Amino acid sequence: MKYGYTIIYVEDVLTTLSFYEKAFGFERGMVYEEDGVVDYAELKSGETTLGFASHTTLGEMNFSGKYQKISPEGNPVGLELVFVDDNVEQATAHAVKNGAKLIAPATEKPWGQTVSYVRAIEGTLIEICSPMS
Repeated sequence: MKYGYTIIYVEDVLTTLSFYEKAFGFERGMVYEEDGVVDYAELKSGETTLGFASHTTLGEMNFSGKYQKISPEGNPVGLELVFVDDNVEQATAHAVKNGAKLIAPATEKPWGQTVSYVRAIEGTLIEICSPMS
């Protein structure tokens, strides 16, 4: 077995996809559209795929709408995506400039890694960190 996908269910797949492209520099991968509506899309993010699925179509089809929706309101869900970058401060500033909300600025952790936290437009908590040596 291997870890293959993280899929975030969102209100607007294309808007969310565009945000991740601009804020974090990922390239667009597969986009699934039906009847003029984008129901699912992926980013080229390395070995594990990061995907976005529509609440109204796939969330309803897969779960009958019975799941806790991620939201930019209130506290973030207790789950984070982690993006690794050699320049955490610059990557964080770029993400914020492109719509991310700063949660915690870049700080050096006791184990030597630099880490910041932002929140994506749909509410996902994102850690931006330096590589571990």
